Amino acid sequence: MRIVAKKNLLAFCMTHAAARQSLLAWHEEAAKAVWATPQDIKDRYASASFVGHNRVVFNIKGNAYRLIVAVAYRIGVVYIKFIGTHAEYDAIDAATIELEW
Repeated sequence: MRIVAKKNLLAFCMTHAAARQSLLAWHEEAAKAVWATPQDIKDRYASASFVGHNRVVFNIKGNAYRLIVAVAYRIGVVYIKFIGTHAEYDAIDAATIELEW
């Protein structure tokens, strides 16, 4: 999969060092993955949640952080929409949040 907005992952890691290893591991796995359906994601990430609009919520570092992506299955692209703490996640709408550039 092609990941759009890796720079935002790296920027988040600069301010949340505890998330760095887990986020970079997720990125590496996702970049090598071939997700054709939501089931492909669920097979690897049992705790992933699907919130509509092809959005997937990943628990990062034991659920301390949340990562929301939109997956374009047909073209093999993953768009990062949100990265934050669990508390920050609770304050947003996962189905509509857009990453601020």
